[in-house]
Amino acid sequence: MATVRYDEWLLVPEVQDATEEVIDGEIRITAPAKWVHAWTISNIRNALATHLDDPEFLIATAQFGLVIRKAPLTARVPDPAVFETSTIVELDGFVHSPPQLVAEVLAPGEDLSRKLADYASLGVPEVWVVSPEARTVEILIRENGGLRVTQTPSHGTFTSPHFPHVTVNVEDFWRTWCSRQVQ
Repeated sequence: MATVRYDEWLLVPEVQDATEEVIDGEIRITAPAKWVHAWTISNIRNALATHLDDPEFLIATAQFGLVIRKAPLTARVPDPAVFETSTIVELDGFVHSPPQLVAEVLAPGEDLSRKLADYASLGVPEVWVVSPEARTVEILIRENGGLRVTQTPSHGTFTSPHFPHVTVNVEDFWRTWCSRQVQ
């Protein structure tokens, strides 16, 4: 597959009802998130908003392009991302600065190692890997150029290392989602 450069990528139309990431110049399109994924993102956003409801912060939950590097082009689509508004660098309609916190909702069997390495290289100081299947949250912090797991709570509360005033109850991430099977 041919690789795309940053200037070429800017001309590509937006994809509706799918997720588009670029990894080392290769455009990768995936299907829309499943219900549990979307609902978990909403619950994470609500838990964060309790503590970060301030114009100083932006909690982004809509899909957006986060440019990791221009060459070879790598752009990711985080699940919830928290920015201090004064640090956001937007260029050509995409964000070119690290969020202060990213949460990734893990799909069954998904390998996030490459994505986490990209977040570390961009300088994201804190990442939460949220597993609805295992009902756990891995809290990772940036250290020595990489991300290191500091805790993996499965119940009770935890405090964000980067935002010490943010304390979250793990069960809040999946407490209210429900599903019914369609026959």
